[in-house]
Amino acid sequence: MENQTLSIRGMTCAACAARIERAVSKKEGVEQISVNLAAEKAQIRFNPSATSLPELIAAIEKLGYGAAVPREETRDKDSERKKKAIRVLWTKFIVSAAFSVPLLYIAMAPMVKFIALPGAAALNGVMMNYPLIYALLELLLVLPAIGVGYKFYTVGFKALVQRSPNMDSLIAIGTTAAVLYSLYNTWRIAQGQFKYVDALYFETAGVIITLILLGKSLEAVSKGRTSEAIKKLMGLAPKTALIIQNGAEKEIPIEEVKIGDVIVVRPGAKIPVDGTVIQGHTSIDESMLTGESMPVDKKAGDPVYAASLNTTGTMEFRAEKIGSDTALAQIIKLVEDAQGGKAPIAAMADKVSGVFVPVVCAIALIAGAAWFFGSGGDLEFALTIFISVLVIACPCALGLATPTAIMVGTGKGAENGILIKGGEALETAHKIDTIVFDKTGTITEGKPAVTDILTAGGGETGSLLQIAASAEKGSEHPLGQAVVAGARDRCLELLKADNFNSITGRGIEALIDGRTVLAGNRKLMDERGISLTALEAESDSLAGEGKTPMYIAIDGSLAGIVAVADVVKASSGPAIDSLHKMGIEVAMITGDNRKTADAIAKQVGIDHVLAEVLPQDKSNEVKKLQAEGRKVAMVGDGINDAPALAQADIGIAIGSGTDVAMESAGIVLMRSQLSDVPTAINLSKKTIRNIKQNLFWAFGYNVVGIPIAAGVLHLFGGPLLNPIFAAAAMSLSSVSVLTNALRLKRFKGDNSK
Repeated sequence: MENQTLSIRGMTCAACAARIERAVSKKEGVEQISVNLAAEKAQIRFNPSATSLPELIAAIEKLGYGAAVPREETRDKDSERKKKAIRVLWTKFIVSAAFSVPLLYIAMAPMVKFIALPGAAALNGVMMNYPLIYALLELLLVLPAIGVGYKFYTVGFKALVQRSPNMDSLIAIGTTAAVLYSLYNTWRIAQGQFKYVDALYFETAGVIITLILLGKSLEAVSKGRTSEAIKKLMGLAPKTALIIQNGAEKEIPIEEVKIGDVIVVRPGAKIPVDGTVIQGHTSIDESMLTGESMPVDKKAGDPVYAASLNTTGTMEFRAEKIGSDTALAQIIKLVEDAQGGKAPIAAMADKVSGVFVPVVCAIALIAGAAWFFGSGGDLEFALTIFISVLVIACPCALGLATPTAIMVGTGKGAENGILIKGGEALETAHKIDTIVFDKTGTITEGKPAVTDILTAGGGETGSLLQIAASAEKGSEHPLGQAVVAGARDRCLELLKADNFNSITGRGIEALIDGRTVLAGNRKLMDERGISLTALEAESDSLAGEGKTPMYIAIDGSLAGIVAVADVVKASSGPAIDSLHKMGIEVAMITGDNRKTADAIAKQVGIDHVLAEVLPQDKSNEVKKLQAEGRKVAMVGDGINDAPALAQADIGIAIGSGTDVAMESAGIVLMRSQLSDVPTAINLSKKTIRNIKQNLFWAFGYNVVGIPIAAGVLHLFGGPLLNPIFAAAAMSLSSVSVLTNALRLKRFKGDNSK
């Protein structure tokens, strides 16, 4: 099976999306298709041996829509195309309004009796004395509006002929009915039946087209704002790179960079592609990847990423990942895929949208016919009902309710260093009631560090650490390396060590300044007959806190203890506290012994501890929690925890920007900070709340609006809805849904409720 994303052009409402889905899903070999109206994209899963991509594109184009494979080099062109489309829409609206406003005035001014409008008397005179000229003037004014709105007719009637009516079909049928009826009455006036001058509906057609064009223009602008996160990401990458070629520097377009090229980056310049530093020392601002504002020191052998900013020194690096393989390109693709996907909550709206327009057409016909016969053959009254029902119906609002909120929500996530892989992950996150954290590298830093230094007999802690680190300098053991790193962090000079000897499973022995130094565990001290009584209580206390005591003996006597532990991340405690405030239970899973696990859990406030669990058994522990009816999220590093991440209702991977392609997780936290876990869940809650609000208003609008347009209130003496007001309400519904979705842009990563 092959997955392919296509850019779709020409969709106007949810019925269009449903129409494409129905047509393509009937093609042999197509397993699944999801069309996103807001993102203007289709995600198709198909068997390439049964059908080809050109055949699928041809099937979409046969319906009257444009379809193409999105290409990286056309992104700028695509952005320009959308800007041009917005300009064209605004131009069409202005032209339509320029003729429809005077048309509305000419048609309505003579009928307004309660106020003396300028020119009303003259217009009334023309209408009474020269009715044919009056009718032809209205006809001339409506023609430009029909002209700029021609797509409503070409697309709408084509969809109607293909038995898949959409929103354009509703507009086309309604305005055509008004124009044809008015033309018929103009012919009657020409025959001398002047009374039909009161039965002209040209202004209804003109104003409806104007208002729909206004709504479409505002909608296009709002939809453009929903994808600003993608635009920001795409704008981060530089356009050129400075490479070393034949011993000289040469500036080339970014597209021409090849793997293996040596690239020079000066202070203040952006890094063009991913690679590894081969010369120089500098600090790089990687906030575009990690969200962290502090620059990261880089030296030979360190990785660098495209679009990050070189802040201090000049460096050279070798290009290793280019084009779509860079971390930035993966992030962009991940966000685009998420914005193009659908959440399960959209299923109901999709089903309704698929049958919405045909049902509306049926309601309009039935209501019009019922009022025609019920009013004793009043065609004008029945026509008003018919047009109002067609025009007020708005499948746009239904189609935009979910995808726009998801687009904004996933975009805000990316801005906060939280990459959400799709609508399903975004929706699932808000239901989570239990979160399981891996310990090493997730709650803790993942590497040992010196935590405590205790001396026997009142010696100096700095001197003890200096001696211990000098002895451990030749050790390859992680604990020994942690001691050396601790000394260097404190700027302690390491002494020369002679006769270094590694004692397997025990520790090390070395000669420093003529003194014999032992550094190791209790077994080593016992074997050498060194008493630990002086620090016995302190040693037990450290072990109870999950720390590993390393005993230091000099010339046969205990000198002190250097304690080493995998320290807890600073963000772990506050993050778990935030989750508790959100009503979420927190568990920790680890292969460590129970004592160490309990000590870590106590530090950060973990509710449940699952200790001494092998990596292959982690997924079973998640299953057990799910069997209790819990909605479980698993938070891990995405490597050893992959089975558990996949088993959980949602996997949340802790990792740098290079891990964005991890298949096992639905959410990737680029900053590796646990504080982003409650932020991600809070973002999910707010996005789903926004979607529900959108769906409520979209459904509610149609549930209330269509009966009013059909004249239900009029049956009980209420007002009749004018088609012009129906058109205004229809346009407003789509804009209101988009505006509500855009409120998510105010989301802050502060876990506020």
